[in-house]
Amino acid sequence: MNECPSIAFVVDDDVSVRESLELLLRDDGLDVKTFVSALEFLSDPPVTVPSCLVLDISLPGLNGLDLQKRVAVERQEMPIIFITGHGDIPMTVQAMKAGAQEFLTKPFSDEILLKAVRNALVRSKRLLDRSIEVRTLKGYYSRLTAREREVMAFVVVGLSNKQIGSELNISEVTVKAHRGNMMRKMKAESLAELVSISAQLRLRRPSDTTLPRARAAPSAHADLALRTR
Repeated sequence: MNECPSIAFVVDDDVSVRESLELLLRDDGLDVKTFVSALEFLSDPPVTVPSCLVLDISLPGLNGLDLQKRVAVERQEMPIIFITGHGDIPMTVQAMKAGAQEFLTKPFSDEILLKAVRNALVRSKRLLDRSIEVRTLKGYYSRLTAREREVMAFVVVGLSNKQIGSELNISEVTVKAHRGNMMRKMKAESLAELVSISAQLRLRRPSDTTLPRARAAPSAHADLALRTR
């Protein structure tokens, strides 16, 4: 079913539910790990493959909503599918607002659960891919010198080489050299791509109060200027 190994985690204190879900998910071609409690699940090492958590909302000790809060921090690439034996609208709203993939009330059909799990695994893979990309970009950024980071900060807000030189009190020629090195290290081929990288890294931009009033042209013109310098 999946292009790479995927794991479905099941946390439910009802042994019959755990066993039936494990059988259903294994028949669908998934690896499955089951747990009787939230604490038992948390003791299991995080995985680096697409995964999802099928979670009973009513658990002894740490309940499903409490576990959801931990997963949101510690295992952000793992979507959660809540299951419950009774419908509770406030609880459902709370779970969905906190990012749950689905909230299923028993009894539900096998196909409904399988569809929810498949969708969750697709989302997990997308989140994992994004996480890997960000880590790669952070690696590129870590290789920049302090000056190259300063130049990058001004480039992404559209300043020209001349304006950047004025801000940093260095020559335009020196700005061009730093800019070229920075673009090469970040593996960015255009200004638009560099701006996207900066957004993914959530880099702080220079304050508007520190920028000169004369700005570079909008992104399309700035992109052209970047390629021609």
